[in-house]
Amino acid sequence: MASAVPSIDLNNGVQIPQLGFGVYQVPPEKTADAVATALEVGYRHIDTAEMYGNEKGVGEAVARSGIDRGEIFVTSKLNNGYHRRDDALRAFDTTLADLGFDYLDLFLIHWPLPGIDVDYVETWKALEEVYASGRVKAIGVSNFQAHHLRRLFEETEIKPAVNQIEVHPFLAQDELRAFNAEHEIVTEAWSPIAQGKVLDDPAIVAIAERLGRTPAQIVLRWHIERGDVVFPKSSSRERMAENFALFDFELETGDLATLTGLDRGERTGPDPDTFNYIPG
Repeated sequence: MASAVPSIDLNNGVQIPQLGFGVYQVPPEKTADAVATALEVGYRHIDTAEMYGNEKGVGEAVARSGIDRGEIFVTSKLNNGYHRRDDALRAFDTTLADLGFDYLDLFLIHWPLPGIDVDYVETWKALEEVYASGRVKAIGVSNFQAHHLRRLFEETEIKPAVNQIEVHPFLAQDELRAFNAEHEIVTEAWSPIAQGKVLDDPAIVAIAERLGRTPAQIVLRWHIERGDVVFPKSSSRERMAENFALFDFELETGDLATLTGLDRGERTGPDPDTFNYIPG
């Protein structure tokens, strides 16, 4: 079943499954069971982060799944409080230990944090060191705008493999997605259904009714056909399976345009140019 999911080539040749399972806001004590269920459904790409506090649960689920580690793509992200070089290196070590892995598939800077007293260029250079050590297969960023990326291009050696940003029909992000693509950076879409806000939109509901699908499936398929990586999250097996069933239908060109046309620049999350949250 998992083989139904297409893979995308990153700019260093590593392959990433286009559909994954996200564990944002999954309580740590429920993470192992949720991820185990997702793996049973067929997901082979799990997205977590240090700040979610549930890396141990992800590692536990992978360990008890019986699936070869090499068949499961796992991403984590650097805690906002550890942007200094030495802190970032230690934080990566902690992530590996909490997951119980010898290596990670993808490690990201979670936010650029433009207002703190550490430059994200220093942070990125620390990730380059981790990459050089061979303990992570690819490195990337999350919530970076084009101007953040340009600085990395100018001042560092390795181009990010991915940029994980908020994308959904109410925030189509076509300009930033085009910038990513121009520089061989894969776009990953977080908050892919705008925390459910897009599911009642009449245009999406109409397409879903015509195709005999749910509104969520229509929106997730829109992400897939646009070429982005997407990882919906759900705690129910039924919804996980529904979100996984995206590869036996297609949207018409007009449907894609309709969803993209719903863009109104509306975020569900913070603005990367002003967000400087450090966990207490």
